[in-house]
Amino acid sequence: MPVPVPPPDPADRVTELRRILLEHNRAYYELDAPTVPDAEYDALMVELRELEARHPELDEPDSPSHVVGGVATTTFAPVVHAVPMMSLDNAFDLDELAAWAERDRKGLAAAGLEPGPFVCELKFDGLAMSIRYERGVLVRAATRGDGRVGEDVTANVRTIASVPHRLGPGAPEVLEARGEVYMPVAVFEALNESQLAAGKARYANPRNTAAGSLRQKDPSVTASRRLSFWCYQLGEVVGGPDVATHSESLAFVADFGLPVNPELRVVGTLDDVQAYIAALHDRRHDLDYEIDGVVVKLDPLAQRTALGATSRAPKWAIAYKFPPEERTTKLLAIEVSVGGKGKATPFAVLQPVFVGGSTVGMATLHNEDQVRVKDVRPGDTVIVRKAGDVIPEVLGPELAERPAGLPAWEFPEVCPCPLATPLAREGDDAAHYCREVECPYQRAGWIEHFASRAAMDIEGFGEQRVRLFCDLGLIADVGDIYTLDLDRVRAIDRFGETSVRNLAAAIEASKSRGLGPLLIGLNIRHLGDTNSEVLAGAFGNLDAIMEASVDDLASVPGIGPVIARSVFEYFRNPRHRAVVEKLRAAGVDITGPEPSESFVPQTLTGRSVVVTGTLEGFTRDGAEAAIKARGGKSPGSVSKSTTAVVVGDAPGASKITKAEQLGIPQLDEAAFVRLLETGELP
Repeated sequence: MPVPVPPPDPADRVTELRRILLEHNRAYYELDAPTVPDAEYDALMVELRELEARHPELDEPDSPSHVVGGVATTTFAPVVHAVPMMSLDNAFDLDELAAWAERDRKGLAAAGLEPGPFVCELKFDGLAMSIRYERGVLVRAATRGDGRVGEDVTANVRTIASVPHRLGPGAPEVLEARGEVYMPVAVFEALNESQLAAGKARYANPRNTAAGSLRQKDPSVTASRRLSFWCYQLGEVVGGPDVATHSESLAFVADFGLPVNPELRVVGTLDDVQAYIAALHDRRHDLDYEIDGVVVKLDPLAQRTALGATSRAPKWAIAYKFPPEERTTKLLAIEVSVGGKGKATPFAVLQPVFVGGSTVGMATLHNEDQVRVKDVRPGDTVIVRKAGDVIPEVLGPELAERPAGLPAWEFPEVCPCPLATPLAREGDDAAHYCREVECPYQRAGWIEHFASRAAMDIEGFGEQRVRLFCDLGLIADVGDIYTLDLDRVRAIDRFGETSVRNLAAAIEASKSRGLGPLLIGLNIRHLGDTNSEVLAGAFGNLDAIMEASVDDLASVPGIGPVIARSVFEYFRNPRHRAVVEKLRAAGVDITGPEPSESFVPQTLTGRSVVVTGTLEGFTRDGAEAAIKARGGKSPGSVSKSTTAVVVGDAPGASKITKAEQLGIPQLDEAAFVRLLETGELP
C-alpha cells in the first residue's frame, strides 16, 4: 500500500512563493524580461494570498502580496512619487467581479452612499508612467517602480509623439498625468521584420519591447521605437478644476491634448459592466495595442474617498483579467504528420494546458525553418499561444528552464511511415515532402480526401474507417472504393447490415458527382477546389485534361504554369492513369459542363484580396491568378481598400496586424474558396 504524501507545510510554501514572486517581480519590473506568462504569475499570487488569509500568523507587511512591482534600478535617477502609484487587485471571473462590487456596496452603505456609476477602461499591457507638468510644461516623467520610488525617464518620454511637451493656457500649477506607455502592434511587427531582415532575434512581445525601449540610455533609440501613451488617471494636481468624477477629470486632461483612450465608457450597473467586458473580449484583437482585461472603477470621487485603499491597491477599482492566451507547458515531443499530397509537417506534442478558452495538447510548428528559428526542443518548457480561434502555436522556449545538454531537434530524413522514404525540400518550398506513392500515410490521406464533402462526399469514409480498410487490405487506392468487398466489411466487428447498406448507397451516389469534385478528389498537387472546377469547365471531360499539354492547361485563366505543370505530370504517372481507369470501369462520371469561353464567374469585380502565407490548394501565383480571373485585384500589401486577407500557413505578421488594425476580414482557405465561387464574405 503506497505511503500517503503529507501536504506541504504552509510556512514553507509561503516562503517559497514569496521567493519565486520576488524573482518574477525583478524580471518583469526591473529587467523587462519576464520569465513566465502573466497567467502563471497570477496563479502564484492567488495561492500566496489564499495561504496568508488562511494563516494570518504567516502574513507580513513586506510580502509581495502587499507591495507594488519592483524597485527602481540604478540606471536612472530615483523619483519619489508625491502620490503613491498603486497596483490593482484582480478578478478572474464574473463571480469575483460581483464580489468586489458587493464589498464596495457594503463599504459605501456604511458611509450612507449608493455605488455607481462605473467607469470601464481597457487594461493596457504596457508600462505604467507618471508624467508631471508644472505651469503647463513637462518637467519630469517617471516609472512606477515600487509605487513610492520610480525612475526618471524624462528624456526618453519626451520622444513619444503622443505626449505633449506643453499643455497651453489654463493648465493647473501642477498636473500629474498617469497612464501606460505601450508599443502599437503594427510598430512591434515592423520592428521584428527589420530584426529578421538583419539576421537578429525577434523581440518577445510588445510590452517587454516597450519597457526596454523606454529604458534606453540613448533617447534617440527610444524615439526610433515609436512608442505611444494613454492617460487613464490623475496623480498630484495643484490648482486644478473642481471635478466630481473620474470621467470629468479625464475629459479635462483630454482638452489639453493628453491622449485618453476612446474605448472608455461610463455605465450605470454591474450588468452594463459585464456587457462591456464581453464586447471588449470579442474585439480585443481588432485593436492596434495589446490588452489583457478591463479596469472597472467607481466614477464619483467622493465614493473613492469613502472607500480608501489597502497597502497596495485602491478598493474602488479592480482589474478584470481575460482568460490567458499564453501559458507555459512541457514540450513532450516533436512529431511529423504526412498529408495526402505528401507534405510532411512538424507539430508539437504538449503536456495538455488550458489556454485561449480550450485545452491544447498539440500545436503547429509549420516547417523545419520555423522550428530552427524558435529553437524549441523536446523537453523544453515552452510558451503556447492561442488567441481566439487561431490555431495553437508554440512561441518559443523558456531558456531559463531548459535542462543542461538538451539536444536540438533535427527534421527526420525519412518519412515516419513503414517504408521510410526519404523526405526532401523542393526548390524554395519551406516544406518537406514524401514522394513515395505507396506511402501508407499518403494513401490513407488521399482516400480520406477523395471521400470528403468537398470532393466526392462519400459518407462513412472517415479517418478511422479508411485506415481500417487499408490495414485489412480492402482498399489500396481511391479506385478500390468502387469495388469494395462488402461481404468482408460485414464480417468486421460493429458493422451491421444497416451500416453496410448505407455505405454502399453513399458509394453509388458519389459516382454522379461530376468532373469538378472528381478532380478535387484526385488530390493533384497545387490544384485546389476552385481551379478543379475551372479545369472541368474549360475542358468538359477528364480525357481532354489528361491529354492536354502544359501550354493548353496554362492557357486557362486562373491556372498558371505551376498548376499546369503539376496537372500534366500527374497524368503522366502510370499509377494515376490506372486509378482513372478503375474509376471509369466503375461508372464514375468523368464529364463536366460544356466547355465555354466565359466559364469563370466575375465574382470579385472591383474588389481587392491579399494573400499571405502558404495555401494547400493554391500556389501563390495560382491564388492571385484565381482572384484576377474573377475580376479582382491581388496586391502585395494591405490597405483601406482591401476587401479581405486570405491567411495560410506561416503568414506575414505585418499583413495580419494591418488587417486587424483596419478591421478587414481574414479568411482561411475554405472561406477563400467560397469567396471565389460566390463573392460573399463569411
